[in-house]
Amino acid sequence: MTSVAPGIGDPARSPAVHVLRVSEHAAAARVSGALAPLSEEERARAAAFVREVDRERYVVAHLALRRELGALLDLDPAEVRFARADCPVCGDPHGRPIVPGDPVHFSLSHAGDVVLLAFAAVPVGVDVEELPGVESVRETMSALHPRERAELAAVSDAAALPAAFTRCWTRKEAYLKGTGAGLGEDPSITYVSALDEPAQVPGWHLTDLPAPTGYAAAGALRKGSTDTAG
Repeated sequence: MTSVAPGIGDPARSPAVHVLRVSEHAAAARVSGALAPLSEEERARAAAFVREVDRERYVVAHLALRRELGALLDLDPAEVRFARADCPVCGDPHGRPIVPGDPVHFSLSHAGDVVLLAFAAVPVGVDVEELPGVESVRETMSALHPRERAELAAVSDAAALPAAFTRCWTRKEAYLKGTGAGLGEDPSITYVSALDEPAQVPGWHLTDLPAPTGYAAAGALRKGSTDTAG
């Protein structure tokens, strides 16, 4: 597992951010007994995937998540327990995944051959996406904040549009994962910017993260009580 970012926001509280290539870990995940750390629910979900590539992505991601959390909590990976925080939109217990008691906060994202993980002392969100085609961008950008739509509409080079859109979308997904709202919050509400630098979202640090060619990634870290709003 490789660290891919010096941190998100305040360096003193920087989370550990890691990237894996599924293709480099899939063979090990197929070895007899490799799925033992996963819960019964996780193994059932993995078995339900129709496509092998989707199953391998899920298994590699969740084994890595348990391995890293186990190391941080001094637990065997199989002993790590998960729960759901209350949803900030409706209050029901289907918000972001947590470890009960919040001894560490984490976020997981995967797309294509890439898995992205983050671990922090405060709520954190990460997102990685493959760059879509131009037509897909034009069909989807209407869901964004009006300022973001205007910024993308101003991109004169169509070849640059997928990177600009995905930069914006990963910032938005990372933020919504961090808050726990997910797509329970309409993506048109919070402005994160499609420009070179992320917008300053109250209470949060947004950061673009390094990603393999053909992908974009971003992270969001909740500011501590001693941070200044920005």
